[in-house]
Amino acid sequence: MRLTLAVGMTAAIFAAAAFPVAAQVEPLADPIPEPILKGDLVVAATPFVRAPRTEDSVVNVITTESHARIQYLTPLGDGSGRLVLNDTRGVLYITDENGMEPVEYLDVRTRDVGFDDSMFVNEAGLVAAAFHPQFASAGAPGFGKLYTAYSARSDSGRADYLDDDAGSHESVIREWTADDPRANVFTGTSREVFRIGEFAPNHNIGVIAFNPTAAEGSPEYGLLYASLGDGGAANDPLDYGQILSEPHGAIIRIDPLGGDGGRGYGIPADNPFVGDAGVAPEIWAYGLRHAQQFSWDTDGRMFMGEIGQGMVEEINLGVPGANYGWRLREGTFATGFAVEGGRRGQVYPPPAQDEQPFVYPVAQYDHDEGNAISGGFVYRGRAIPELQGKYVFTDFPRGRVFYIDADTLVPGQLAEIRELRLVLDGQERDLAEAVGFPNTYGPGDRADARLGIDSAGELYLLTKSDGWVRKLEPARAR
Repeated sequence: MRLTLAVGMTAAIFAAAAFPVAAQVEPLADPIPEPILKGDLVVAATPFVRAPRTEDSVVNVITTESHARIQYLTPLGDGSGRLVLNDTRGVLYITDENGMEPVEYLDVRTRDVGFDDSMFVNEAGLVAAAFHPQFASAGAPGFGKLYTAYSARSDSGRADYLDDDAGSHESVIREWTADDPRANVFTGTSREVFRIGEFAPNHNIGVIAFNPTAAEGSPEYGLLYASLGDGGAANDPLDYGQILSEPHGAIIRIDPLGGDGGRGYGIPADNPFVGDAGVAPEIWAYGLRHAQQFSWDTDGRMFMGEIGQGMVEEINLGVPGANYGWRLREGTFATGFAVEGGRRGQVYPPPAQDEQPFVYPVAQYDHDEGNAISGGFVYRGRAIPELQGKYVFTDFPRGRVFYIDADTLVPGQLAEIRELRLVLDGQERDLAEAVGFPNTYGPGDRADARLGIDSAGELYLLTKSDGWVRKLEPARAR
């Protein structure tokens, strides 16, 4: 199923959104009672590189300890074998597939760009980076250009959206133009591309990325996707998930090189809501609470990890124009906002028939098993043949690594989730037990684990707790 077929799939996906009549109006105490079992797949998480130690700009009672707040590891895409690693405290590093010691490429804290993560260091800061597919192509419009997503002071610029509702901060996409794309230390210029107001400190901008499967010359090539949370707080108090006039609670898709003078970016003509009155034309898909991470399989399918409110975490396939249901749905369940007399923060059986079309997840789990899904990647590398065709993802607080079969997924038909078994230092162990630190959000330890990928499709496990990037390799459990 290729991305070019996604629109044609939409009718079938919507048709699958009918459920049996709910037999009760009481909330579900345990929406998914079946446990996630450990699978047969075992991999070693081998130390690869370690990010330098950094410090939080502020410390408060819910600030979690971490050696470095490393978030994502991705290839530059320029054929050099280099990898970019971001620390949300404000530093972008360059390493490579041979395990080069991370080099500080760009420290946005030292640039006059309004960077500020003090409102909530656990979720704000330098959250993502993306290199234009023409980064190394001399003479091309995207030559030397990379993009960062970060949190900024509200008084540091004029927002494209919600400038008057930015009581906490603003989320920004900035373009940087490198003098020498081959250098491992950035010198050059920058300009602001996009900015949106945030009324609360959490659920900010997430991953930004170019579709790596898009062929040069295709309508998809060079378009930048970005995840925008629902604005923060809890229970989406302003209903941004379902309001299309503002691009919160959405995946947006823009042309970063196509500014028209009125804004620093262009609107792709084939975005699903272009020309619709009262709809932000940047929106590609909506109804999302906090789809913090997304990625593409080699066949063009987008996979999104959607962080739930208090009950359900979900994996979705990206479909242009799709409504994923938040704040009326959490996973395949109705929320208190969709049930007469329903309670906020609870989930209920869904109705027999949806009053409007929603696209439902391909997999989900509840908070018996984890607390927040990070997203991940479909494994297409060669080092671990038994992992081929699995979508691998983490629950980042608990540090559990899960997988599902990726090749036959259909929205609304839930795939079975299994836990990947990890060998660390020669012994099969749970990650939080091995590298965790005190969890200020709740009981137990947390690992803050996420996944990265290289140009060959091999996977890496990133843990903020100790700042290590570990490569996933074949192993046998003891």
